Amino acid sequence: MADVKKIATRVSYGEALVELANEHDDFVVLDADLAAATQTGKFKAACPDRFFDVGIAESNLMGLAAGIATTGRVAFASTFAMFAAGRAYEQVRNSIGYPHLNVKIGATHAGISVGEDGATHQCCEDIALMRTIPGMTVVVPADDVEARACVRAAYEFEGPVYMHFGRLATPVINDHEDYEFKIGRGVVVREGSDVTIIACGLMVAEALEAAEGIEAEVINMHTIKPLDERLVVASAKKTGRVVTAEEHSIIGGLGEAVASVLAEQHPVPMRRVGVRDVYGESGPAVDLLHKYGLDAGGIEAAVRSVL
Repeated sequence: MADVKKIATRVSYGEALVELANEHDDFVVLDADLAAATQTGKFKAACPDRFFDVGIAESNLMGLAAGIATTGRVAFASTFAMFAAGRAYEQVRNSIGYPHLNVKIGATHAGISVGEDGATHQCCEDIALMRTIPGMTVVVPADDVEARACVRAAYEFEGPVYMHFGRLATPVINDHEDYEFKIGRGVVVREGSDVTIIACGLMVAEALEAAEGIEAEVINMHTIKPLDERLVVASAKKTGRVVTAEEHSIIGGLGEAVASVLAEQHPVPMRRVGVRDVYGESGPAVDLLHKYGLDAGGIEAAVRSVL
């Protein structure tokens, strides 16, 4: 995919906020001293009166977003995934999730692909944490097109939404006219008969590459919660084998969500590709993804083992 256009989904997030601001004036954006990195600085430049930088105070960030949401406005609260899901978990749970407020959390720099920032910032647990909050919707867009659609859908959605964006530029795979994004609906991006690969985020492009030469069905499962259980079961019945792929811990993420559905509704042989209960480390993002098996090679190996 060397010739394919690549864009980081965090960049898409920032640009989508500006596009949305041209159509709606009932939302604000908050950030925790990371506007350049999260790309919300673009919204600040376009709408300075609707942008609030709370400083390095992520718990306060979520509390302020919750308070603004009680006034009838939509609040986008942005920071790194490590801080949004980790440091501010209590505020997200109690101040946003419990009253089911219209706060949309834009969590950037998630996963191993944060690269040189190392283990302290490579949050591979955020999806697991957010999935446990009752009523929280969790979305992991695969590319630029999907990230932009995700932001618009989150704005229109009633209730809290956690959006997981990456730092690394990833291939644009959804740039076709019939693409449609719906929260809670997975997308079959490649038909197949021998095995199902269910992926999210940057792993969708890797899954497509791994599927070359194999009769693999590839599903882009951009919404982790609520999971598209109907599609998971239908594809498992069709192929008889499932591999999941995520740039996240295999504990509590996409793989575990899929495994739970299949265990209850249609058990089949299954493998999970993801971070296997370890911390990350500092290094170039692409090299780290390869080392931790979060690439086409890692997915192909899992497919071969389940076949």
